[in-house]
Amino acid sequence: MEPRIIAVVNQKGGVGKSTTAINLSACLASQGFKTLLIDFDPQANASSGLGQTANGKCIYDSLINKQPLSKLISKTSMNYLFLAPSSLELAGAEIELVSALSRETKLKNGIEKIKTDYDFIIIDCPPSLGLLTVNALTAATEILIPVQCEYYAMEGLSKLLESINLIKNNLNTDLKISGILMTMQDRRTNLSKEVIAEVTNFFNDKVFKTVIPRSVKLSEAPSFGKPIIKYDRKSKGAEAYQGLTKEVLANG
Repeated sequence: MEPRIIAVVNQKGGVGKSTTAINLSACLASQGFKTLLIDFDPQANASSGLGQTANGKCIYDSLINKQPLSKLISKTSMNYLFLAPSSLELAGAEIELVSALSRETKLKNGIEKIKTDYDFIIIDCPPSLGLLTVNALTAATEILIPVQCEYYAMEGLSKLLESINLIKNNLNTDLKISGILMTMQDRRTNLSKEVIAEVTNFFNDKVFKTVIPRSVKLSEAPSFGKPIIKYDRKSKGAEAYQGLTKEVLANG
């Protein structure tokens, strides 16, 4: 059976992309789905958030040095959860890919050889619309877009949607938006409610019902190298990501 390949993408930084990639992957794995998290961001937050660093090979080696992806994947502290780590080296790939043949399909080609080993492949994208993100969107079957509950939440989304349509028309006709995820909600303010209403009004049923709250526990968990369900299973953040996972599975 073909796996679902979900790119977690938004060119704005600080919207909860890596947090979402880590915790969605961990929640899927906790339900027995064999899940690969590909850290495709040179900042490597998804790698460090799972307590791992690329001591040796990372996803850069697959893109540029033609190493098989299978050689880079490592186990994590959770059963069924695997990681293809990133490192700062990946920042150089953006430049090196410019002159490469079939530069948009490098990641897709790497995934092709290992994808039947997994139920889900989650790609944590960098906060830009450069060649790395284009590679991720070309490889993915669907996109999850985290959007922060703040003023200017919609800013940049139209540019992202333009890029998605370009990739859909030219490189990946099967690509679809799985959903928009509202993150960093502060329940004490009206602003969060207003932003959620605005985004829902624009995207209708594409917005997940689950909203991720602002949470100290969610912020702390990566510094311990743990997903939230391992760090504090009973926290609001853990409940929210388990709710999101249910929705993702139902949408499949």
